[in-house]
Amino acid sequence: MKDGNDFARDGPHDAAEEPAVSFSVPDGPELGLTPEAFHSLGGRMLAALADYKRDLPARRVRPEPPVELTREIFAQALPETGAAPEDLIDWMTENLLPASFGNDHPGFFAWITAPSAPIGALAELMAATVNTPAGGPAPAAVNLEACVTRWLMELSGFPVDGSMGILVSGGSMANLTALAVARHWAAKADGWNIRTEGLQGGRARYTLYATKEAHSCVQKSVEVLGLGTDNLRQVPVDGARRLSPEGLAEVVAADRSAGLRPFCVVASAGTVNTGAVDPLNEIADFCEAENLWLHVDGAYGWIGGIDPAKSPLYEGLARAQSLALDPHKWLAVPIECGCTLVRDRELQRETFSYLAPYLRIDGKASDDVPYWPAEYGVQLTRGFRALKVWATLSQLGRRGVRDLVVRHNALALRLAGAVEAAPDLELTAPVALSIVCFRYRPPGWRGSGEDLDALNRRINDAVNDGGRYYFTPTSLDGRYSLRACIIHYDTGATEVDGLVAAVREAGARLLA
Repeated sequence: MKDGNDFARDGPHDAAEEPAVSFSVPDGPELGLTPEAFHSLGGRMLAALADYKRDLPARRVRPEPPVELTREIFAQALPETGAAPEDLIDWMTENLLPASFGNDHPGFFAWITAPSAPIGALAELMAATVNTPAGGPAPAAVNLEACVTRWLMELSGFPVDGSMGILVSGGSMANLTALAVARHWAAKADGWNIRTEGLQGGRARYTLYATKEAHSCVQKSVEVLGLGTDNLRQVPVDGARRLSPEGLAEVVAADRSAGLRPFCVVASAGTVNTGAVDPLNEIADFCEAENLWLHVDGAYGWIGGIDPAKSPLYEGLARAQSLALDPHKWLAVPIECGCTLVRDRELQRETFSYLAPYLRIDGKASDDVPYWPAEYGVQLTRGFRALKVWATLSQLGRRGVRDLVVRHNALALRLAGAVEAAPDLELTAPVALSIVCFRYRPPGWRGSGEDLDALNRRINDAVNDGGRYYFTPTSLDGRYSLRACIIHYDTGATEVDGLVAAVREAGARLLA
């Protein structure tokens, strides 16, 4: 009898030869489906989703599933034997759809969570079905990603020649990826290799600059990259909550005098709090003069400049070394989908490139794959995100993207105008894009600021409890403010006017 090693050395046996050792192979579980069964199950699910979409306007914006249901979802035990696929489709329909998040309703004004475009959802189903890993030699997936990231560069005004774009999970990973490239750039400029030496060489501390309005992922990135929050500098903002170039200059000068190493400025192209767009041209001037990396976080507002009325706000965006953006926000691509754009393609590859021997395909060089996306980011195994971006953008076209953004910005101005016209409402921040911050303030109010905060908190809860609209508050200079983000492609004047009326009605009723 041969042992395993002898068998391997002998190589494959003739098909007709009886193996020296017989191995019994048990049957596996039934995961596959016939084409007919797959078609039937898909039709069952699509019918349920179509009914769900049809009934959306008549239901509460934010569903309130029974506590017993949510506890049951959590407490499920893994079944000993497998369930029938039909039963699983029915369970999802009966238990998960009624407990959705609510962002697919046109009366949803909270956070920056868009609904998914139906064509994007269908593309996601196709991508999941073929399950192409888009990290390496997958010609269709990689070429389509190269195509859509170029589209995103063109739509945003980011330079195309020499630049690189990769799709990631969302804005947090997009910012982290870009800031990792910035850190690599700084170390290289200083004559050392961050990848081999790390941050433990006793060199001057690297400092990074952002405002208090920056997204929380900037601080998380600083922590993950080993820079430390003690080296994240908060730059003052102006009256419109935009980064102050003068304040930036003062903070950077102080750090240079203290022997620190300023290396990167994070500007915002549409903050999540108020939608403010930092003065990008002035910041770019400063960064060029001081040899600092300019990164722009445009996760929400990157596309705002396609609106002709807003394009002056985006002058200077093309001068950034990197840009983070989220197609799953304003473009309604299904979650998850973010994108990192970097001006220096080779520098990005230097930051992340590593291919293990078992991944290399020797002797088969061809032009069908322009690059391996895994060489330009953290992930090796990556989903085929490009298909849903391609489908959504292809349905919209450039004109459709522009019309979507213009419409949302116009609705925000309508909301702001209604607030300014109402005697019992006031704006709490300038309106730059499609976010409006405001609050209820009765004429002649003589109460304290804390009492006004408490009243608006109760108004927010009352409107949300009503079920027709749902929005979330924010804090501006320590004061409670109502906040409405208009990002749903089906939200219209009816919902905007209704929200204003609901806030005023709730305020009057609570005062009485």
